[in-house]
Amino acid sequence: MNVNTILSDVLSGARMTEEEAAFLFSLKGRDVWKVADAADELRERKVGDAVTYVRNMNIHLTNICKNRCGLCGFGRKPTEPDAFCFTDEEFREHCRDALSKNVTEVCYLAGIHPAFTIENYENIIRTFHEVIPGVHVHGCSPDEILYAAERSGITTKEALIRLKEAGLGSVQGTAAEILVDRVRKIICEKKLPTAEWVRIIREAADLGFKATSTIMYGSVETDAERAEHLRILRDLQDETHVFEELVPLSFLHKNTPLEQAGIVSHGATGRQDVLLVAVSRLFMDNVNNIQVPWSKIGQKMTEVCLMAGGNDVGGTMFVDSLSREAGTAEGTDYFSPEDMQIMCEDMGRVLKQRDTLYHIL
Repeated sequence: MNVNTILSDVLSGARMTEEEAAFLFSLKGRDVWKVADAADELRERKVGDAVTYVRNMNIHLTNICKNRCGLCGFGRKPTEPDAFCFTDEEFREHCRDALSKNVTEVCYLAGIHPAFTIENYENIIRTFHEVIPGVHVHGCSPDEILYAAERSGITTKEALIRLKEAGLGSVQGTAAEILVDRVRKIICEKKLPTAEWVRIIREAADLGFKATSTIMYGSVETDAERAEHLRILRDLQDETHVFEELVPLSFLHKNTPLEQAGIVSHGATGRQDVLLVAVSRLFMDNVNNIQVPWSKIGQKMTEVCLMAGGNDVGGTMFVDSLSREAGTAEGTDYFSPEDMQIMCEDMGRVLKQRDTLYHIL
């Protein structure tokens, strides 16, 4: 394969193949910048020069998790000394903190508590709306939805209907990691298989939900498996138009069971960070927004990836315990709009605030 031919074809309107994406993921040296340049040109054509963000806050109600995935440094068993689960009042206090920060979105991100049923998630969502009127609640991954449904003796579709009635605004496309079951058996064996993830996202779309899509790269997957993951997402988007964004999530290896078992010795590299954003922009021709997750790769690398096809930096966040537990540097809990503005001026781009569904505010 020839990198120049692939990039020329895509910029001329051809749809990239899965095999071509895998080839681009393997590139090194100056070819990486060729891919980044083409992706940035396509970004400019598709969404213009705006860099968007949402004013949001992540709330981690518990780190107790049924899964204890190999890729995660956050989850704990209930018996571990640093395991926690907020009381109702503690949770409300965090909600009041979010209210004081004028967020438009709250994200429920936590371990999948083995005792939680659909009622727990309904109560979480209703409490958000009670304490923060008008807020958009973004939460509930397919893995959480499946487990809550099974614990409650209902179908996943019934669970989604109940979550929507409780006030869930959009579904998290997390728990995807790599949508290849060979990889999932190594890094997240207790999470739902690929086919179930796809089925539940399809059900969410049928009920009118929008969702995010993600890829967690840099652990044990191959370039071909990254490309297969993107192809699954693109096919699902062709069918449902459910995804508002794609978020390439850089694997952070420190303090994870994968590291402790000697299966991995490092996380994703800078080359991989740039290529995941760039190839995602070129391959995912049916998704407008490619988000660069600053809490995973740092603010300077975020700026580089925004010049490689990215157009969004996610949220202000205020707290990201998951990334901190996996070894990110201190100071990765909050990205101020003021600092975002400095970054955008440095790139010659325009910063704009959005809501969860990418309406400019």
